[in-house]
Amino acid sequence: MDNRVVRAVAGVPANVRTKLLAAFLIIAALLVLVGVLGLRFLGQSNARVHRLGALQVRSERYQDLETQANELRQMLGKRGSADRGLATLTGAKTSGIGGRGWYRVDGTIAFALSLLEPSTTEAQFGFVPSPADEQTIQQIRDEYHAFTQALSGLSRLDAAGRSGQQVRTELSNAITADNALFALTSELADRTSAQTTALIAANRRAYLSSRNIFLAVGGVSVALALGLGLIISWSLIGPILRTETRLAEIAAGDFTGHLDVPNRDELGSLSANVNRMNDELRRLYGELESASRHKSEFLANMSHELRTPLNAIIGFSQVLRERLFGDINDKQEEYLDDILSSGNHLLSLINDVLDLSKVEAGQIHLDIAAFSLHEALQHGVTMVRERATNSSIRLSTELADDVDLVNGDERRVRQIVFNLLSNAVKFTPAGGSVVLESAQVDGMVEVSVTDTGPGVAPEDQERIFEEFQQTDVGVQQREGTGLGLALSKRLVELHGGRIWLESEVGHGSRFAFTLPVAEVTS
Repeated sequence: MDNRVVRAVAGVPANVRTKLLAAFLIIAALLVLVGVLGLRFLGQSNARVHRLGALQVRSERYQDLETQANELRQMLGKRGSADRGLATLTGAKTSGIGGRGWYRVDGTIAFALSLLEPSTTEAQFGFVPSPADEQTIQQIRDEYHAFTQALSGLSRLDAAGRSGQQVRTELSNAITADNALFALTSELADRTSAQTTALIAANRRAYLSSRNIFLAVGGVSVALALGLGLIISWSLIGPILRTETRLAEIAAGDFTGHLDVPNRDELGSLSANVNRMNDELRRLYGELESASRHKSEFLANMSHELRTPLNAIIGFSQVLRERLFGDINDKQEEYLDDILSSGNHLLSLINDVLDLSKVEAGQIHLDIAAFSLHEALQHGVTMVRERATNSSIRLSTELADDVDLVNGDERRVRQIVFNLLSNAVKFTPAGGSVVLESAQVDGMVEVSVTDTGPGVAPEDQERIFEEFQQTDVGVQQREGTGLGLALSKRLVELHGGRIWLESEVGHGSRFAFTLPVAEVTS
């Protein structure tokens, strides 16, 4: 998107559909251009092939004329030199040849000459000669007539048995006409042959030129199509990638940045909406943080203020329960037990709210030190043993011998263990069992509490670690407020560990968390 061309295309005030359609039309136009050039070059090549074929036919006809004229020339040459071989070919007697003896030879030459005239007609050619050729052909006809007249005079003299100067004159006239005839036919054949050679060379040059032009246009068209495709794609993909990155940052809670997209299309509108959403989320997030902070401060203050009178209520109830100020009847004792039970429950709830508020406000500090995990776990078992016994629940431990010292805040770890054990005892029916285990796994200490309770549905296994969230079974029992697991999760994470649940409905639950092992120093 930092490329000027890409930014220019992105800044065109048109929607994405119009840009894509324009790009496709340009590419289609380039393809049509290549196709038109190809058809033009093929048409030109086809025309040259037809011209070359016509020239070749013309050259063959003209070469036939040249051959006939050459044969006449050779025959006249032999006649002029009184060559007896020519007389033998014509069937004349070779002995005493002369005068009337040459008459038959003259007839053979006249027959060969008579074949020349039809060869100069368009019907015999099969084509229309060019103006220059037509002029030469007309000269050939004129020389043909001169040759015919000379040969006729020579034949009359030979038929009369004459010899001497008259015969030599007529023979000389025939030879002169024949030489001119041969020169004209040679000129006609040579000129056509030269035209054929020139056309072949021109065809070769035109082919090379057409090929180079076609390849150049094709290459430029491919390059333009690829360049246009890349520009269009980057003008669309670039904003999408930037938007995706910015949305990921917003999802991670970073509202400081803004999306810079130069597009003036749907992607530009999307970018503007993302920026507006970012600003609104930043405002709302700030308000939520402020509200959460005020809530945490309020809960912390209220919890602190509530603990003072509640401690007095519990303390005076215990004094009255111990009969330090006189006897009480059975009904009064029952009421005092209810007051103590409700007061302790309310104090536990207030302590959880206070601890959770401190964690959220970042005001809780762990007293990290090495301590005995066995003692902390046994202390938790001791705290819930009475309730487990009263509910006929078997409570047992399986603690690994090689795991004892861990790093952490012992009071907070005991609080975590107590929350997990009390929940397990609370939800396990009579006759069930609860097992507390410890083991070393992957360099960490793993503590787990397994019960034979009703289990937790898959859709609730993540939710129960949130504040004030309970399963349907927990709501039905009307015990607790859903803060124990949320507080335990925060405390475990503060120790650098994690807590999770493994459960199946109807087959109990297993809550487990990890803690770092203490480093042993000598």
